[in-house]
Amino acid sequence: MSGIPNDSESSSTRPAPAWQRAAQTILTRLSHGSTPFITTFVLIHLTAPALASLGGTTLSSQVMLLGREYYQTPFGEKYLVLLPLLVHPLSSLAKRLLAPRPARRATSVLSLAGYAATLLLAVHFLTHRVHPADAAPPVLALSPAELDYEYVKYALQAWPWRAWFGYVALTAAVAGHAAEGAKVVWNTWLRDMLGGWRGGPGRVAGVVAAVVVPVVSGLWVISSEPLMVFGSTAVRFHAAFTKSLVYRL
Repeated sequence: MSGIPNDSESSSTRPAPAWQRAAQTILTRLSHGSTPFITTFVLIHLTAPALASLGGTTLSSQVMLLGREYYQTPFGEKYLVLLPLLVHPLSSLAKRLLAPRPARRATSVLSLAGYAATLLLAVHFLTHRVHPADAAPPVLALSPAELDYEYVKYALQAWPWRAWFGYVALTAAVAGHAAEGAKVVWNTWLRDMLGGWRGGPGRVAGVVAAVVVPVVSGLWVISSEPLMVFGSTAVRFHAAFTKSLVYRL
């Protein structure tokens, strides 16, 4: 019978079950719907170090404290930052696992940048949010006022190679993933109205450079300034960073 595939037909030509197509649609919406929240957080977060080129560590810390009004409130951190940051990679991974044939290779720029950003972001979150909040000695729960760009400066001066790699690699991975992801989101939802996105590798590289260069410039200014904290606070900074295996070795 023509309606029943025979043994010679590839399983990849068989249509996916209805539940699988519905699940992929939902996962696509979750993955793409979380991106505006992540983009807003990233732009706010990266503005602070970039502005150090204009006003040094002091200006970066002031901008960061203003940004925390958005992303570090009891509601904002849970539902506008952490939830989208969890939903985006998990829904993307689930969509890949469910797809009969994934839309792109696991070694594509979008995928590789996403994997790198996820790993580096996890380390960054632990070293800059979780470990400094440890109430036990010697960290003694660094307060938001203490956890400013002096904390970043300490890392850049105490572990220059590791800190520079962590900050720059995370920024580049996020920028690369965002540049490639924006093309996917545009072509999924806006192609019919506004035409397809034709950005190639050169445009992605341009976006990455436009994001990374100001951040690197600002971090260089920050690292060049003297550390402006008490010795006891520097000890607590050291203890917070060395709770991570990355800085302990």
